[in-house]
Amino acid sequence: MKIFQSISVLTRVSHNIHRRRYSSDTNLTTWFNKYVDKNNVFSWNSVIADLSRSGDSEEALRAFSSMRKLSLRPNRSSFPCTIKSCSALLDLHSGRQAHQQAFIFGYDQDLFVTSALIDMYSKCGELVDARKMFDEIPQRNVVSWTSMITGYVQNDNAHQALLLFKEFLIEESKCESENSDNVFIDSVAMVSVLSACSRVIIKGMTEGAHAFAIKKGFDSTVRVGNTLMEAYARSGNVDVSRKVFDGMVEKDAVSWSSIIAVYAQNGFATEALDAFDQMVKGNEVKYTAVTLSAVLLAVAHLGVLRVGKCIHDRVIKMGLEESVVVGTSIIDMYCKCGQVELARKAFNRMKEKNVKSWTAMIAGYGMHCRAKEALELCYEMIRAGVRPNYITFVSVLAVCSHAGLLQEGWHWFNAMNHEFDVEPGIEHYGCMVDLLGRAGRLKEAYDLIKGMKVKPDFVVWGSLLGACRIHKNVELGEIAARKLFELEPNNCGYHVLLSNIYANAGRWEDVERTRLRMKNRRLSKPPGFSLVELNGEVHIFLVGDKEHPLHEKIYNYLEELNVRLQEVGYVPNMTSVLHDVDEEEKEMTLRIHSEKLAVAFAIMNSVPGSTIRIIKNLRVCSDCHTVIRLISKVVNREIVVRDSKRFHYFKDGVCSCGDHW
Repeated sequence: MKIFQSISVLTRVSHNIHRRRYSSDTNLTTWFNKYVDKNNVFSWNSVIADLSRSGDSEEALRAFSSMRKLSLRPNRSSFPCTIKSCSALLDLHSGRQAHQQAFIFGYDQDLFVTSALIDMYSKCGELVDARKMFDEIPQRNVVSWTSMITGYVQNDNAHQALLLFKEFLIEESKCESENSDNVFIDSVAMVSVLSACSRVIIKGMTEGAHAFAIKKGFDSTVRVGNTLMEAYARSGNVDVSRKVFDGMVEKDAVSWSSIIAVYAQNGFATEALDAFDQMVKGNEVKYTAVTLSAVLLAVAHLGVLRVGKCIHDRVIKMGLEESVVVGTSIIDMYCKCGQVELARKAFNRMKEKNVKSWTAMIAGYGMHCRAKEALELCYEMIRAGVRPNYITFVSVLAVCSHAGLLQEGWHWFNAMNHEFDVEPGIEHYGCMVDLLGRAGRLKEAYDLIKGMKVKPDFVVWGSLLGACRIHKNVELGEIAARKLFELEPNNCGYHVLLSNIYANAGRWEDVERTRLRMKNRRLSKPPGFSLVELNGEVHIFLVGDKEHPLHEKIYNYLEELNVRLQEVGYVPNMTSVLHDVDEEEKEMTLRIHSEKLAVAFAIMNSVPGSTIRIIKNLRVCSDCHTVIRLISKVVNREIVVRDSKRFHYFKDGVCSCGDHW
């Protein structure tokens, strides 16, 4: 869209001027003809400003174009809102034309105009031009500095933003010593600085900026508080984020949404739901689409379907179901709560879908071991004109890996770069190594790693180590383990996997040496737990749990089940007790793993024939997988288990994963 093209002056300019401001029963074109002097630049400036501030950027540019068609000379007030409209539309061509006009009429050194130009070039990704504008300003004000700092942050150059802020402080110090009021930092600039701090990995950076904000008295402002929460959360300081939140005198919808998102994104799902409950009960601010999206993420982590449906009802009542952000969150929530069909219905109801929506549904199918539907949806996505992105290909390759689709996996791995201009990253290589490893092609997997364009990380080497355990390859297993010990020396899982490989090869001295190394380094795996929701109440079980009030009945029932399982041929897999990385604590017996306790409790306390749903925080061990598969047959129940990798649907003694997970 060119801002200097010929257009109809009156109809275009007056089209979107807000009726509430002027008169609801007045024809806008008549109003414009009657009350606006078309030959007066100040009248045009007012119209341009009104359109720009109300979000009608295209109309604002058309108004500026119409004014120039009348050969009116713009003044300094004509340009800031015009350039702002170019920024809103990311219209670099029109922005450059506006810059040229400002130069012609002598306003290219005006502080308001130059600040608007810096902002426009930054938002259009032209940082070199933005910095050139900034450097040419003879006497900068706080708006100029803030525009340039924000530009760096928006373009993922946080280090440069902080370096510029350092220059800003030096300039401010000079002004203070000279008793000049020309440059003084304000809360808007502080928000940009804190945003930059949240994007750099420099210890103490956020704390230093926070102290500076307190010194300047900005810590009480809502926007600074909101940005501080995000900055601390990004550095892993969730507790400090909460302290900032609690210390805020005034909180808006963004504040509440931020703390809920902080909890949800950092694994504190219960705390996220508690915060949402406080927000609703307080009635101080109304929740938004962003709030509900964060809440749905927390629900997805917990897998509490009942709560998820309640949130979905609120989404419908607020008319937000067609929102791309909320709709995508609903898809993710239903998939992770084991309701892939409800997820697909929500997906189908979305009138507008973006690449995240399609990717969420593809990943959901993969999570539920439905590779065929996942790949069909990927082809449908491409036919719909939506280009898959980096994350989409991670989901597609993961689907191929877990379904053992080697040929299909190679197709997508090659296509992502050659057909869709997506450079393979660590996650993609990890999926391909896992796929090749599962197929027993360990040498090909190792050769792929050696030929990677990026440095292999723990995901890639971990995939190879896992495959070496499955196929009992000691030599490559030791190579992968050594790399992993360098990358993550305190990760217990790699030591246990290597121990498993040695045990399978009968190398007991190596097993003992590996276990001793773990003991000396005090390495331990995270505790496993399983949860089940019954009648609106969530029951959590740990390995060997004796805290549950019904634990004696649960153990007795497990003994009864064990007898019935042995009658249908069950033999305990003792390897899981001693060597499996996904076992519970090795000294515990197989019978008291948390998922078995949860399944037994659910069978005892639910209606016969109803589906049982269990959530496990770790990967289900091989013995528990066998036991639950057989239990589904002897008690004639469908049992759905969501572990850290995917959903397992057990029915009639068969699992949806085909014992391949």
